[in-house]
Amino acid sequence: MTFFDRLADRIDRVDSVVSVGLDPDPDRIPEFLADRDLPRWAFNRRIVDATHEHAACFKPNAAFYEDPDGWRALEETVAYAHGKDVPVLLDAKRADIGNTTRQYATLLDRVDAITVNPYMGRDSLQPFLEREEAGVFVLCRTSNPGGADLQDLDLESGEPVYRRVAALADLWNENGNVGLVVGATAPEELEELRTEVPDLPFLVPGVGAQGGDVEAAVEYGLTDAGTDADVGVGLVNSSRGIIFAGEDVAARSDRAEDDYFGAAGEAAKRLKRRLNEYR
Repeated sequence: MTFFDRLADRIDRVDSVVSVGLDPDPDRIPEFLADRDLPRWAFNRRIVDATHEHAACFKPNAAFYEDPDGWRALEETVAYAHGKDVPVLLDAKRADIGNTTRQYATLLDRVDAITVNPYMGRDSLQPFLEREEAGVFVLCRTSNPGGADLQDLDLESGEPVYRRVAALADLWNENGNVGLVVGATAPEELEELRTEVPDLPFLVPGVGAQGGDVEAAVEYGLTDAGTDADVGVGLVNSSRGIIFAGEDVAARSDRAEDDYFGAAGEAAKRLKRRLNEYR
């Protein structure tokens, strides 16, 4: 089974397309976890416990783990999420050439899917693409304002760069394991890309703290139902809006730890319900 087949099963089983971003910013780890061994792992474990019933996927961002204790925390987190039968998508945005990109692709020995950067072309992504059972999400139209600096530039053909990336990703999808990263802050581009690449699942960031369009994220982020699970496949991600939802609650509570993570669980549940209104 490809990653997207397994993801479809997960979406069907928990009735959710929510991707929970596990970005444990050390400056925002609550004080009651500060003295734990591997505070990021302790934080993630409680987030996974609180949200896994509502999560189609967990998405740790590699930037928050790139130190010795961080990699240990990430390995523990991935194993724990897998123990809850939840797939893990590593937001790493990797790509390079030669043996460097082959080494980057070994990350897929540990996780189920990864984000990659197409700027260097197909050969920089080939070691990822040939992992038939893994998911490969190609950056296409990102949710940050500066994404337009390059992604909106028109080529000689008249199409913008992001549309060319989508067309290439569609060609690269020989193993049925390619998706696109398309931000929810540009709903008209979500719609446009869904028309042009109807079969590619999207990872849609920008919902939550960045204020992306929830309805568009669902309407255009998911493929048409066509898998064995008969559900549209795609992911809508929220990171800070879920994992730090308890900051204000815990500050007013005598049961700070339980209420903090309870708020994260409620935030994931609310997002699941909001998204399901449009599925």
